[in-house]
Amino acid sequence: MILNHKKIFLIDSLGALISAFLLGIVLVRFEIAFGMPKEGLFILSILACILALYSFVNYILVIKNWRFYLKIIAWINLIYCCLTIGFITYFHRKVTALGCAYFFIEIIIILILANIEINVAKSKET
Repeated sequence: MILNHKKIFLIDSLGALISAFLLGIVLVRFEIAFGMPKEGLFILSILACILALYSFVNYILVIKNWRFYLKIIAWINLIYCCLTIGFITYFHRKVTALGCAYFFIEIIIILILANIEINVAKSKET
């Protein structure tokens, strides 16, 4: 499967929506099992919603200069990962092993996606 910039923006948008749902609804409902306080989960969920909107708008509208916008989302994804690690560190006494596992998996997926985004933005293909 060849991934062009349009597909990457769509994948990023859908992934961010899934993250927002899991963080803002599922993990909040099972806060005791995951350990991350609701405040942290809501902040991450709101950011995921913003990222989903950004990627979806780029999927729909961006024709020119798409490499620039793809690099932006890649860097924002990396910053999101750093923020998540910061929350895990700050709330380390509350976050459970299940919570650590969830966030570790989410971070790995986002890092893989950011790497793909950067590589596609650097590619010579359109």
